[in-house]
Amino acid sequence: MQARPARLWPRRGRHAICGRVSQQPPSGGAPAIEIHELTKRFGDFTAVDRLSFSVAPGETVALLGGNGAGKTTTISMLLGLLLPSGGSVRMLGCDMARHPHRVLHRINFSSPYVDLPRRLTVGQNLGFFARLYGIPDRRARLDELAHALDLEGIWNKRTGRLSAGQKTRVSLAKALINRPEVLLLDEPTASLDPDTADWLRSYLERYQAERHAAILLASHNMAEVERLCDRVVMLKAGRLVDEATPAALLRKYGRTNLEEVFLDIARDRRSEHLPAPPAEHSHHTEGGEL
Repeated sequence: MQARPARLWPRRGRHAICGRVSQQPPSGGAPAIEIHELTKRFGDFTAVDRLSFSVAPGETVALLGGNGAGKTTTISMLLGLLLPSGGSVRMLGCDMARHPHRVLHRINFSSPYVDLPRRLTVGQNLGFFARLYGIPDRRARLDELAHALDLEGIWNKRTGRLSAGQKTRVSLAKALINRPEVLLLDEPTASLDPDTADWLRSYLERYQAERHAAILLASHNMAEVERLCDRVVMLKAGRLVDEATPAALLRKYGRTNLEEVFLDIARDRRSEHLPAPPAEHSHHTEGGEL
């Protein structure tokens, strides 16, 4: 397998990972992610139930919910890993059920819970994805990623021997390799020490601002959500139960932080001024998230 290329370009700082502006045409003002009545059933169990929301270019939206809320299933349908039982998904204006190949090169995903090939080194794994995405400046891009995400010391280490925090950084490097216009992140700072997690959040803020990317983020870290996200989509038992900016949610529920709002929704402790949910929303099928 190809070893890590020698550095042929000068260091340009960690911000250089953002790279060149995409040559793809703009999407004409349409939402970068548009979900309408999205539903997924596994037999008699409904994991996602008529979910609708959108994410605009340049916006970061959090997808929040407890275990079994439908977050992973929703992201899997966005990526085309699961076919919906009903509803639709459009990414960058493209119907993902009909023409996913048209936009997959403009999208990427990171999760510390999805393993890369364990016997390959970090450099071999990232080199493979650079070729897969047809990155024209592969060697420069790999060099930028290695420096930006502090991977130089583990570049020739097998992925199966990495610590949890190292795997998180490699997964993010893989997700950024094609400079995506849509970035799906599942627990992006899981297993990172506080200093590295803080740096990564700062980097994501800069990446979104510089590239005008749409980011959908699933996280259990409420402080992270309050810092990074323009809007929050709250799920429970596969259904959308609330959607607003973090500040609006705090006002609506009379709370001082999102963790308290999250617990109120999870335990159905709502402020008395909130409208009662529709009758069809009052009974949920319990089950683990698929």
